[in-house]
Amino acid sequence: MNAPILSARGLQKRYGRVTALNDCDFDLYPGEILAVIGDNGAGKSSLIKALSGAIRIDAGTITLNNEEVHFSSPLQAQEAGIATVYQTLALSPALSIVDNMFMGREIRAEGIAGRWLRKLDHGKMREIAREKLSELGLMTIQNIDQPVETLSGGQRQGVAVARAAAFGSKVIILDEPTAALGVKESRKVLDLIQDVRARGIPIILISHNMPHVFEVADRIHVHRLGRRLCTVAPDDCTMSDAVALMTGAKAPPGESIAA
Repeated sequence: MNAPILSARGLQKRYGRVTALNDCDFDLYPGEILAVIGDNGAGKSSLIKALSGAIRIDAGTITLNNEEVHFSSPLQAQEAGIATVYQTLALSPALSIVDNMFMGREIRAEGIAGRWLRKLDHGKMREIAREKLSELGLMTIQNIDQPVETLSGGQRQGVAVARAAAFGSKVIILDEPTAALGVKESRKVLDLIQDVRARGIPIILISHNMPHVFEVADRIHVHRLGRRLCTVAPDDCTMSDAVALMTGAKAPPGESIAA
């Protein structure tokens, strides 16, 4: 197996007397969908926040492409190539699809108008936005100038994922991407996740939906009591086994503990 594109060793994070991460290890390999599952309070959120720069760890190391990284903010992680799509999506409903995709990355017009008057090149941004949405099969969005608040839940998730995938991301983290969606909309998002992986971008999928996890994940990282309990392959265990591992009702298979 290739070397991990993103890995962590010995992560520790404490909030007063509460230990959120307890000597936690993590590995994401190129081109894979890695699901992260765990019971409430297991430390999944702290792990993802540490990897995405939202919190600073107390101890341990994080490496991206074999280089140790130290993120002090999500912006630094984003600039390094780790894009996170949170459950809240972090979209501005009143703004258009184009404006949301280029928020913080606006393209200025060439010449004096762009340099001194800060005029934006709306035509170029529309062109790139349409191209990126088309690459991910989001052709159901016909008017990319329409406000995001007019889109369905699945379409909004698509815009958020397209934004993450559009700007050279090396890793995409998806936090409960189907939690608030119906069956049909969830199917579209799962197809979108597989389309992103097909483009070679590895994905970390945090989800409580076991059928979705077992459908799309290549490996499953089981998180318990602030650390990685084990990693398992969906083909090698059942959903009941996964739940039992999460809750401590079942011991992890010995060969997968350090996988």
